[in-house]
Amino acid sequence: MRFPAKTPGIIQRYYSQFTWCFSFTEKTIYLTFDDGPIPEVTEFVLSTLRQFNAQASFFCIGDNIAKHPAIFEQLLRDNHTIGNHSFHHVNGWKTPLYRYLHEVNLTEEQFEMHGVTSRKLFRPPYGKITRKQAAALTDQGFSIIMWDVLSADYDQRLRPEQCTQRVVSHAQPGSIIVFHDSLKARKNLEYSLPKVLKYFTDRGYVFKGI
Repeated sequence: MRFPAKTPGIIQRYYSQFTWCFSFTEKTIYLTFDDGPIPEVTEFVLSTLRQFNAQASFFCIGDNIAKHPAIFEQLLRDNHTIGNHSFHHVNGWKTPLYRYLHEVNLTEEQFEMHGVTSRKLFRPPYGKITRKQAAALTDQGFSIIMWDVLSADYDQRLRPEQCTQRVVSHAQPGSIIVFHDSLKARKNLEYSLPKVLKYFTDRGYVFKGI
């Protein structure tokens, strides 16, 4: 199943308790990166963001933080926003509530080990989360961050040019865009990210963290 490039408005309205995008009044875009940090790919993303003076949000897997602490520290030094993406990238539709919350809390512990004051931002892996899981996280003070534009850079059937076009054709002021700093997405990401940054920078947009 291939997710649409633009999240349908009916889904955004039905799950209105989640954050899908921000104000349309300013030329600001919110780039987000899921699944890191990992060597080389996350480092490529950081280097590219620096070239365009762009800030972003990284939804990190706790296990990857534990395996690659130096790269996580670089995210912090570059002042990007950090979010929680569970410890093992679990599918909420297939995970009991107690286990799901444990996954989130394990990642919060990784943040604490690095001196991070959590922003309590959570993105469900695969975008799959039950209402009970969402309610429990909200009760803990989390904001659940989704997206309104999906690059689908992880999709091996898509050419890099198609990933780029999905973003530039659908992003608008206030959009939350998803890329992935993962090995699976690397080919499409390395082609698309610089082009997306240049396209919107040339049109007067700025890139901020959530």
